[in-house]
Amino acid sequence: MDLKRKLSRLTSAGPGGSRAPVATVNTVVEGAAPVAEARRPVALAGEPPLTGGDGAQAALRQAVAEARARNEAAAGVPAVAVAEARARNEAAAGVPAVAVVEARARIEALAGVPAVEEAGTTTIAEVLVEALRKRLSMDGEPGPAVDGARGLTSVDAVPAVIRGLTSGDAGPAVARDAGEGSDSSGLVDLREEARRRFEAKKAGVADGPVDPRIASLRQMLSFWAERQGTASARRAVDPVPPPRALPVEARATPFGTVHVADQLYPPEHHHGTAPVAAALDVESRLVASLALHPELESVDFTRMLMLDTETTGLAGGTGTVPFLVGLAWFEGRALRVHQLFLRRMGEEAPMLRLLAERMATSSCMVTFNGKSFDWPLLRTRFVLNRVPVPPELPHLDLLHCARRVFKHRGEGARLVHLEGQVLGHHRVGDVDGSLIPELYFRFLRGTDGSELVPVLEHNANDLLLLAALLGDLVRRFRVDGTTERQDPRDLLGFALVAERAGDAERALSFAKAAAEGGGPVGMEALVLASRLARRAGDCETAVAHLQRALTFARPGQGATLHLSLTKLYEHSLKDLPRALHHARLAAPVELPADHQLRLERLERRLSRQGA
Repeated sequence: MDLKRKLSRLTSAGPGGSRAPVATVNTVVEGAAPVAEARRPVALAGEPPLTGGDGAQAALRQAVAEARARNEAAAGVPAVAVAEARARNEAAAGVPAVAVVEARARIEALAGVPAVEEAGTTTIAEVLVEALRKRLSMDGEPGPAVDGARGLTSVDAVPAVIRGLTSGDAGPAVARDAGEGSDSSGLVDLREEARRRFEAKKAGVADGPVDPRIASLRQMLSFWAERQGTASARRAVDPVPPPRALPVEARATPFGTVHVADQLYPPEHHHGTAPVAAALDVESRLVASLALHPELESVDFTRMLMLDTETTGLAGGTGTVPFLVGLAWFEGRALRVHQLFLRRMGEEAPMLRLLAERMATSSCMVTFNGKSFDWPLLRTRFVLNRVPVPPELPHLDLLHCARRVFKHRGEGARLVHLEGQVLGHHRVGDVDGSLIPELYFRFLRGTDGSELVPVLEHNANDLLLLAALLGDLVRRFRVDGTTERQDPRDLLGFALVAERAGDAERALSFAKAAAEGGGPVGMEALVLASRLARRAGDCETAVAHLQRALTFARPGQGATLHLSLTKLYEHSLKDLPRALHHARLAAPVELPADHQLRLERLERRLSRQGA
C-alpha cells in the first residue's frame, strides 16, 4: 500500500465521526501493516508499547513520519498536508522538535549513511537495512548482499537494531540483546545465519541437506561423461572427405550436347580374383550352352557391348527415366567404360542417339537382368523421345546364367552377392541401390554433384563385374571340373546346364566331380549321372550310381532311389527278385493302389519264372 493512502488514513476520521488515533509505523517491511487497520498505537515487534514520555522512541517515530512525508511530497502530495501530518505526530507523541533532530543526527552518525537521501525512493526500512549491513561488515569480512528491505529475513530482528540506533551506543545495545539470550530472531542469530549462508555460497555448497538421489545422479553423470571422453579419445574419427565434383564433361555431338564420364581400364585390371580381359577369351559355343541361347554361337564377343543403367525407379513404364546409361566395350584388351549422364530432364534425345550409334557397331549386348528391365525401358524411352529404335542385338543376360549355375548355393543371384561370393570382390563405401533415385532427385533440385559421384562409381563397378563374371563363368564351364577344384554346388549347377544344353559328356564329367562332395549335393549328382548313363544304354553303371547315391540319402529320401532301382532291375536288367526287394521299399512314394499292383505283378512274374 503506497504512502499517500497511509497518510490520508492517518488524517481521516474513524468510524462514528471521531478521528482515529495516530498509529505508529512498522519499520521492517514497508506496507506490511496498513495504518488504517489499527485503531490504537502499534508498538514495534518485541518492544513495550510506546508512550508519549519516551523521548528516543518518539524521535524515531518522528523520523519515520518525516521520511514518509518526503516520499509523499515527491509523489505529488501538497507540502501543507505533509506539515500537518508531521505536526499531528509530534503533538500526539509529546516530543519537542529538538529531540527529533537529535535522534536523526544520531541515526546518521551510527549508520554512516544519510537517513533519507532521495525523496520518493528511500524509506526508514532501507536505512535500517543499510545500518545493519554496515554493522555486519565491521569485523572486516564481506557480508551478504541485501536488497533493500527484502534482505531482512526476520521481522523480530529489527527492534534490536532500532534500540541500538536510538540509544547512545549501538554496539552495547546489540551485545546486550545477544547476551540476554533473546529468541532466534535477534540480531546475533541474524548475523550468524547471514555468515553461514555466505560461507556456504562461497564454498559452493547448497543450503540444506543434499538429497542422496541427486548426489547419486550427479555421480553417474560425471562417470558417464568421463567414459564418453575416454571413448572419444580412443576412437579415431574419420575425417569428412571433401566434396568431389561430378566427373562428367560436356561433349558436342552431331545430335547435341551429351555429358559423358569416360575411363579406360588396362588389360591387367582384375575385379576381385577375375581378370576383366578374360571376357575376350570366351568361346561362343560355350556361351551359347551356358545361356541356352543357340544364336549366340555365331557372335563375335570381341565386339560385345556391356550395358547397365541407373534409373529414377524400378517400376518401369513411362514414368521411369534412365538418367545414367553405362556402356563398356573392349579396345584391344583394355576395357573402355563410357557413361552417359542426363543432367536435366528433356535432354534424353542426344543421349539415346549416341547409344543407338554405339549399338550399331556392336555384335551383341551383355547385361544383368537387361532382358526384363534395362532394354525394355530404353526401348520405351526411344519411342517417347521420337528417336528411331535401333535393331535389337543378340542379348546375353547373365542373370539367367548365374541363376542356373549358382542356385544350389541357396543365397540368391543378386549382382553384388555374386561379386563377393564368386569373384571375391567386396565394395567399400558403395551406395545402396535403393537410395540412387533420391540422390538424383536431390541433384535436380539444386544440390552439387558430389552426392552422385558414388552412383557413377557403382555403375562403373557393375560394368566391370559383367566382364569379369562372363569370363569367370566360361572359364569354369570350360574346365569341366576335372582340372580345378570348385564348389560341389557350382559343379552340380554346371552339370545340369550342360545336360539341358545337350552336352552329355560335359554334364557327366561335372556330375562325377560334384558327387565327390557327398551329402545331398553328391546324391543329386549321382542321380544325374545315373540318368545320363541310362540314356547312354549303360544300365549297369546307372544302377551302380544309384546304389552309391543310397549311401548319401537322408531318411525319407531313399524311397525315390528304390523306385528307380526297381524299374531298372525289372525292365532293363530283368532281375525280378531284386526288383521286388526295392519295390517293397518304394512304398512311401507311390499311391497304395499303384504300389499294390506293382507288387502283384512282380510276384506273378516270379511265380511264372519259377514254374
